[in-house]
Amino acid sequence: MSYRRGRIGPVHQLPPVERLPAPLARRIALAAQGLVDERPTTQPGTRQLGALVDRLAVVQIDSVNVLSRSHYLPAFSRLGGYRRELLDRLHHPRHDVFEYWAHEASYLPVRLQPYVRWRMAAAEQHAWGSMLRVQRERPEYVAELLARVTEGGPLRAGELGEQRPSTPGQMWNWHPGKAALEYLFYVGALTARSRTAGFERVYDLTERVLPADVLAVPTPPRADAVRELVRTASRALGVATETDLRDYFRLPVADARTAVAELAEAGELLPVEVHGWGRPAWLDPAARRSRWARARALLSPFDSLVWERPRIERLFGFRYRLEIYTPAAQRVHGYYVLPFLLGDQLVARVDLKADRAVGVLRVQAAHVEAHHPDPVPVAAELAAELRLMADWLELERVEVQPRGDLAGQLARAV
Repeated sequence: MSYRRGRIGPVHQLPPVERLPAPLARRIALAAQGLVDERPTTQPGTRQLGALVDRLAVVQIDSVNVLSRSHYLPAFSRLGGYRRELLDRLHHPRHDVFEYWAHEASYLPVRLQPYVRWRMAAAEQHAWGSMLRVQRERPEYVAELLARVTEGGPLRAGELGEQRPSTPGQMWNWHPGKAALEYLFYVGALTARSRTAGFERVYDLTERVLPADVLAVPTPPRADAVRELVRTASRALGVATETDLRDYFRLPVADARTAVAELAEAGELLPVEVHGWGRPAWLDPAARRSRWARARALLSPFDSLVWERPRIERLFGFRYRLEIYTPAAQRVHGYYVLPFLLGDQLVARVDLKADRAVGVLRVQAAHVEAHHPDPVPVAAELAAELRLMADWLELERVEVQPRGDLAGQLARAV
């Protein structure tokens, strides 16, 4: 099998463009993300969690903990109540997953580590901010920290004793030591061995953390690696535009475009037109074409189904904005708002907070989508989902605040 320019894979003539109805495209996308079937009735274990991470390929990490750390939520959405420490174990001590910059900071299956080494090697083009600045201005300090980890073992940025700068309006207020460790993390010299209870990275040499058989895999050429990442994104998305495929791993435009063209020529992506999308799309040939969707789930704002806002508007007609950084008086739906999936539609959204001190899951606002004028069945299903989430988070009860057009009905259902 050989691609053009000597790469691996056969070259085929592109098939005729298939036209997909929008509801079918939506169900294909949900099936690819593991959100078309009802949850399993048995409590999931490490094997099921590992299979889910392998299916999604990217599980985004975020520090916001108003409800739950975001990387725990996708597994709950798809598998139901599970023991969160089992997901932690996939990272440490099993190292079946590893941390790296993919969509954003993310957990990835460890099998993908060779395919992101090109990004590590191109840190000067892809890293940003204080990471690059500390390497350019204080390379001897970066080298000193690498030597310290090499000789002294795992290290947290908090152990360096440096003060975090206070710079209003800056998201990444890292002190120089943290920036240096992050640079070494970005280039792959260090990786995250584990996380502390306070969610701080524990850095160690990559060769002391990741499995030897993964590290022994030869580094593929950049073009081959990008092609594999696009192929992986296609499987996780089911049906997608070129932009969707590129965004999944935040790939460079030119590299991703070339990879899409080559995969299409090899028959690994099929051209389709989705009614209402208004742009070309690509179908994974192995995608499941489900005739129905029975899932019910609250979705993290950082869930891979919803993180690309134009895509969810195309799929669901659902306009979604994360309002964490919006001044409170200007928020429309709330601070930490989760879309509610019922069947193959996003039918509502709720602003949630886990008030752990008093054991309450607080619904600070609840809104139904305009295309669901009857809120009664939506409220009943949402109430059941909130009770399930409260149990998983070990909270005693659900309380609904009187904000939003679904709040009254939801309060009665709860």
